[in-house]
Amino acid sequence: MQTAGVKMRVLLIEDDNVLGGAVADQIRADGHGVDRAARLVEAQEALDAQPFDLILLDLMLPDGRGIPFLKALRARGDVTPVIILTALDQVSDRIAGLQAGADDYLVKPFDLAELSARIGAVSRRYAGNPNPLVELGDIQIDLGGRVVTQAGRLVALTAREWALLEAFASRPTQLFTKAQLEELLYSFDDSVGSNTIEVHVSHLRKKLGKGLIVTERGMGYRLGQP
Repeated sequence: MQTAGVKMRVLLIEDDNVLGGAVADQIRADGHGVDRAARLVEAQEALDAQPFDLILLDLMLPDGRGIPFLKALRARGDVTPVIILTALDQVSDRIAGLQAGADDYLVKPFDLAELSARIGAVSRRYAGNPNPLVELGDIQIDLGGRVVTQAGRLVALTAREWALLEAFASRPTQLFTKAQLEELLYSFDDSVGSNTIEVHVSHLRKKLGKGLIVTERGMGYRLGQP
């Protein structure tokens, strides 16, 4: 999860074009990136393609309900923060959403400034609690300070190496496909080669230990133990 003040990548799952457009514009105005999905199948395709820092989830979509989608997300270990946006305003609906794993619940119609505040609150919550200091053996990864040390010694990483390590450390149970990791590096330049991920994973292993990143053959990469 990105820290407060840092650009986040948000997935907006909303089938109402007018509301979806207004919410997307607000998110961009706050300095974040946003992808939109009008159906749950589109949302799943987006999540399979790349990691997100926050999900905004409507509960009534053309191809299904948001609660089962959220439960399935949590069941496979995805801890991406989720804010539910819905017209369902009963207390029982809110309880169901929170019990399914939502981090917050906003009832339509809502003020866009309130949405910005809720997004900021979730961002701060995940930046500070759990602590953004990830420990793996003698390795300490400070996600807030963007610093890596091993046995108290500062380890120098390139921008691309840090981007990959940050993704793994932020979502320690997630298996990343090669395509997802390549997507993380597109912002550095437009030439992500076919073996770019392998090269940077190899560099991270040399600097921090062979077991730091585990290769699941034919599937992708996940965080291991150095």
